[in-house]
Amino acid sequence: MGWWQVNADTLARSRFVLSPLAETFASLKLLHAGVASHPGERVWLHAHLPGYRARLAADPVTALLVRAGLGRDWIADFLTPAPRDGESFEEGVARVRAARPDEARAHLRVSLAGPLPAALDRDDLPERAAALLAYVWDETVRPYWERRRRVLEADVVARTAQVSRGGWAAVLDSLRPGTRWLGENRFQVNLHEYPPREISGAELVFVPVTPKAGWVSWEEWDRYAVVYPCAGALAEDPARRPVPASLGALLGPARAAVLVLLGSPMSTTQLVAVTGQGLGSVGRHLRVLLDAGLVARRRAGRSVLYSRTAAGEVLVEAAGGAPLPSSGGVSIRS
Repeated sequence: MGWWQVNADTLARSRFVLSPLAETFASLKLLHAGVASHPGERVWLHAHLPGYRARLAADPVTALLVRAGLGRDWIADFLTPAPRDGESFEEGVARVRAARPDEARAHLRVSLAGPLPAALDRDDLPERAAALLAYVWDETVRPYWERRRRVLEADVVARTAQVSRGGWAAVLDSLRPGTRWLGENRFQVNLHEYPPREISGAELVFVPVTPKAGWVSWEEWDRYAVVYPCAGALAEDPARRPVPASLGALLGPARAAVLVLLGSPMSTTQLVAVTGQGLGSVGRHLRVLLDAGLVARRRAGRSVLYSRTAAGEVLVEAAGGAPLPSSGGVSIRS
């Protein structure tokens, strides 16, 4: 297993960061795999996979670069610079483009675990990678970014609340398969047999993405990042969850549907989108649930997110609506 040595100060200063570049790279991985993990991804792939494949078919060098960079156990480092707080996609992809050609080739040899194909022995690999990421961002991520950003903000609020309830160990254990707190200042980041890394004193950030993907990245010895899939209740379609009949009889079906959905933090806009109810109706339901102490609200960036309180959890579980499980992730490169 791979693990990092993390002192108390590093963990105390760690924080969650949203990254358009990480979201784009996770989407690139999903396009490369071509396999959906839930109906929402299936619809997204149906819309964008043909165009992605056509682009690579017209550019065999970039197609080979993607296959080489997304190795079986390791992602080429230059493709995944550690995200920075508040960084735009353009700022992030500029760091991919600025990678030195010799370093890019060296990183590809590591991800391939072997020699570099002759077709990739060239100096324009960083520019090609940046151009492909820009395509994925412009065509497949940016049209949905506002919604995805709200989902990611909701995940951060949920994880922050988890820290207050169970400490950092509870969060690290639940990020994705392979991550857990080992004790004695050791954080397991994957299941691969990689040498441990001493990162005490470095900046450590946690970065959610909506696809079921995960990896780690770093800029030695200053910044380390763990990218993980956001909670499945958010990434999937929460509107598919049935409302218990007894809860609907007590609160009314529409209001009960809102309470059931708030097992994970959501904004008013998200609730409107997934319930099909009007903004005014959702607002009225939230006011009643707030007054009854069944939900609480909290600001996350520009959004106000609502989630069930302990009393709300008891009511939903008693009615037979058990909490939605979180999704897992695939640990790659890590």
